[in-house]
Amino acid sequence: MAPFESCVPSTHRLPDALWERIALILPPDPPHPRGGRPFVDARRCFEGIWYLLRTGGQWCALPRCIGPKSTIHDRFQRWRAGGLFQQLWWQILLAYDEEVGIEWTWQSLDGALGKAPLGGTATGPNPTDRGKLGTKRSLLTDGRGVPLAIVIAEANRHDCKLLEPTLEGRVVLPPLVSQHLCLDKGYDFPFCRQIARDYLFTPHIRPIGEEPRRMERNRKRRARRWVVERTISWLNRCRRILVRWEKKAENYLAMVELACAWIALQALGHS
Repeated sequence: MAPFESCVPSTHRLPDALWERIALILPPDPPHPRGGRPFVDARRCFEGIWYLLRTGGQWCALPRCIGPKSTIHDRFQRWRAGGLFQQLWWQILLAYDEEVGIEWTWQSLDGALGKAPLGGTATGPNPTDRGKLGTKRSLLTDGRGVPLAIVIAEANRHDCKLLEPTLEGRVVLPPLVSQHLCLDKGYDFPFCRQIARDYLFTPHIRPIGEEPRRMERNRKRRARRWVVERTISWLNRCRRILVRWEKKAENYLAMVELACAWIALQALGHS
């Protein structure tokens, strides 16, 4: 098998700092009681998964120098079914909380739309893309933009309907501290305010464009909701997330969780 350097640019190779975290939680390979070929190296398989995440290519387009596409896909399915990607995100968040400290006081939540040309579960007509199939990601971040929760749904699902599932799906839970939740106009409903209070948040809902005008009137006031939009932009740099090719929502979610884990690791100062 050819070396990575022959076909994969350095920008698309799995970072060593991320692999060190992955290696700690990788399950052992199943035994081969009847013999047969040895398993493809786990790092090579993760190199293939990372390559797809960064480039947005499909499984059939994996460079041969990384490994057989069917083998890497099977390994991805096995790791996804075992919850490896969420566990990786969870462990990195714990390390981030211990070394840096999750900024629980001010959190932000918003939804983002993406294309889903092949359809599948958790897809629907995108109201901003002439009704073409798409998917929505509802994201919660801490005050620095580190992802804390992600939910996948149909593109035509209103943001307000995803507020409670997103808060319910937090990977780590906060201590008993004062929490503020920044939301945009899409959550400006009484039941959304009540949901936020039920989860011990003080909701701050601003109409679009109002926050910049308030900043102009009061230069000492700090804008806080923008961090979730910045994190959405970071996620979109992973082309596999920007355009969804997975028909199964759980496979797409695993890719998003891997990207969230990488963002949290970068917040730790590892790149």
